[in-house]
Amino acid sequence: YEVPAEAPEVTLLIAAYNEQEIVAEKMANCRALEYPASKLRITWITDGSTARTVELLAAYPDATVLHDARRGGKTAALNRALEHIRTPLVVFTDANTMLNKGAIKEIIRQFSDPRVGCVAGEKRVEIQAEQGATAGEGIYWKYESALKRLDYRLYSTVGAAGELFAIRTSLFEQMPPDTLLDDFILSLRIAMRGYKIAYSKEAYALESASLNMREEEKRKVRISAGGLQSVWRLRGLLNIFRYGILSFQYISHRVLRWTLTPVVLFALLPLNLLLACTGHTLYTVILALQLAFYLLGYLGYKMEKRNIRNKLLFIPYYFLFMNINVIRGYSYLAKHKGTGAWEKAKRGAG
Repeated sequence: YEVPAEAPEVTLLIAAYNEQEIVAEKMANCRALEYPASKLRITWITDGSTARTVELLAAYPDATVLHDARRGGKTAALNRALEHIRTPLVVFTDANTMLNKGAIKEIIRQFSDPRVGCVAGEKRVEIQAEQGATAGEGIYWKYESALKRLDYRLYSTVGAAGELFAIRTSLFEQMPPDTLLDDFILSLRIAMRGYKIAYSKEAYALESASLNMREEEKRKVRISAGGLQSVWRLRGLLNIFRYGILSFQYISHRVLRWTLTPVVLFALLPLNLLLACTGHTLYTVILALQLAFYLLGYLGYKMEKRNIRNKLLFIPYYFLFMNINVIRGYSYLAKHKGTGAWEKAKRGAG
């Protein structure tokens, strides 16, 4: 795909909080993007940063820096940044993710369809042998990306990942500053207005896996809390009579995952025990399979503690790990009510 001469102007908006270690690499990545430099506005929003991020960015004349010393969280920063953007399209990305060269042009191509109001890029997790968390996280995102592609084939992708997505600037709506999943809320609000969220696997953001499972736990608990918050704030989308297939996709793909699924999952074992007591062979076999799955998950947990990488065991371990952290999300949401600032998880070196 070649960028047409009449290509629209685009703002690449990079959210950063104390990212001084990554500034040079990120700017080199931005400059390597296959999109006319005269049409691409590189903008950093660095609110709350106390480190050398702003100072280092001053060395790049092709980068606009929006900075406020106050830290209100990522959502508050994005709300403020969009007040300064004048291009018809804006691409959101994070400072610690690297985009493939054709990412911008592939995303912009999707907007040729007037029904598309948002485009979700693909998130990819870099595999590193020394990180036990990488196996589960990497496999999870491959699965999640496959679901997003299938969702779009059916009707619309259900939400975008903040590492890489774009919107028509005119469709941006200010979000409550304490919003935890700004990408999800923003993209689905656009879908609720009748637009589709397109998915582009040819545009991807590469990110290192969490440094370890403790750091990954921070992310999963916060995301789960954000998911629960989103279910309430997007409650209008539960009306399947109004939103039709989008409601079906949203409920089946997101709402159930963040609400009923973890509770039902962990209730299955005691229920299965009761049923197995009836002596029915089928219930006994299912119980044995459940116990085997939990055993594999436990072995995966023990191997991760010893930093031994085994992809087969990490799958059941990561699955259980994710669902446990959904339940923990309830307490996180109650504890952090009213604030959008959060502690970012440490990631491995890319």
